[in-house]
Amino acid sequence: MASLDEIRATRLAKLKLLQDKGLNPYPVSARMDVTLREATEGFPKLLKKKELYLVGRVMALRGQGGLVFADLFDGTGKFQALLKKDEIGDELFDLWSTTVDIGDFVEVAGTLFLTKRNEKTLQVKKWRMLSKSLRPLPEKWHGLTDVEERFRKRYLDTLMNEEVRNRFILRSRIISALRASLDKEGFLEVETSMLQSLAGGASAEPFTTHHNALDINLNLRIAPELDLKKLLIGGYPKIYEIGRSFRNEGIDVTHNPEFTTIEWYEAYSDAERERAFIEKMFRALVKQVKGEMTITFDGATVDFEKPFSVLTYFEALQRYALIPTPEKATLDELSLKAKQLGVSVAPSDSAQKIMDSIFKKAVRPKLLQPTYVISYPKGMIPLAKEEEKGGGIDAFQFYAGGLELIKAFSELNDPIEQARRFNTEEGNRKVGDKEAQPNDKDFVEALEYGMPPAGGVGMGIERLMMLLSDVKNIREVIFFPTLRPKSE
Repeated sequence: MASLDEIRATRLAKLKLLQDKGLNPYPVSARMDVTLREATEGFPKLLKKKELYLVGRVMALRGQGGLVFADLFDGTGKFQALLKKDEIGDELFDLWSTTVDIGDFVEVAGTLFLTKRNEKTLQVKKWRMLSKSLRPLPEKWHGLTDVEERFRKRYLDTLMNEEVRNRFILRSRIISALRASLDKEGFLEVETSMLQSLAGGASAEPFTTHHNALDINLNLRIAPELDLKKLLIGGYPKIYEIGRSFRNEGIDVTHNPEFTTIEWYEAYSDAERERAFIEKMFRALVKQVKGEMTITFDGATVDFEKPFSVLTYFEALQRYALIPTPEKATLDELSLKAKQLGVSVAPSDSAQKIMDSIFKKAVRPKLLQPTYVISYPKGMIPLAKEEEKGGGIDAFQFYAGGLELIKAFSELNDPIEQARRFNTEEGNRKVGDKEAQPNDKDFVEALEYGMPPAGGVGMGIERLMMLLSDVKNIREVIFFPTLRPKSE
């Protein structure tokens, strides 16, 4: 078997042969009368055309003697082309035979016909090279032992694997459907800053960079929340943003440092109203995408037709983590429970942080059916209002398939209370909590001008995609996931 260097050298020789004949292997323009999908779907009508131009990448070659069949692919579909030496002429036929490889892009012109096997085919009268490929496409892509190579060379993964290609088409359609749902409800799509002097709106460690002209450090945003709330203050009652956020955290099957979220904020709403809206939205989305109300994820059936379950945070810990009275559990008791479950605990971790780590390990994987977890402990979500009854935080997270999909709450709009909570977070940061939220005095000042009561929702697009496409690794639903550079 020839080495990659030998194959590349052979293709470079074919490139030179084209150039020596005065042909440009990378011309500026191409002629395309219809896409390959249109050629397939409109075949009966196009049969009447005396000349039809098609373009595409050569994905397969089959030939013997004076006949060559080529399978072309243009991103919309596949189509077969036939070159017959006695029809196209010796010069063009021989040029094809000596210069065209699988992976090349070509322009072909001719007439349509049906083969004896009833295959729709273009009989080529003339052809032209559009882009000469210098490296061979993988023949057995699924046989690669280095799984990460699929993520490093996603362009080959999507080219050779129709299931992967369709998954990313599905991702685009899901985002369009979410956008359409919010637009229909009167929400306004906005864009807010990616570079921020303080990275707030969530509990996470940011990526930091330096701006030379201003000579200041800036952070890639960890969430758009605070900017979006400023727009509520500015008189926009219903807003949303679809965009990237960045968190300098570990990488695992549900976390990537760069990810996409959709966040929306509705003035005069609250957590309870947003739960009703999400239930309605999810049912419509699942029906539209999957065609039915039940899906399969990781071997489990997830039913979106039944009313979504509701559990308090402490009820969930009691039921699934087997903590008898989690609301009264001490730091030592929680540390012991964490150790039993194999959950790592840092010396600076608070009782609430340990409890949340236990929740993620013992509770979250068991929330297979659509479930709202509500009523979080005080201090756990610094940007959310407290419940008027119950003593917890008026917040919820939405789970399905064991995945955390949504975090939402009634937004805190009391500037004095917000300042107090930021001060508490600042204290946590000083004792080693890198994920504690910064004391954003500019946001507190904005609140002092008055923010309407509001409900806010944040949803991760990648985890939603994992659920709806039944994949267990977040890197499968990100075109170019973050990876360690491959050593030479």
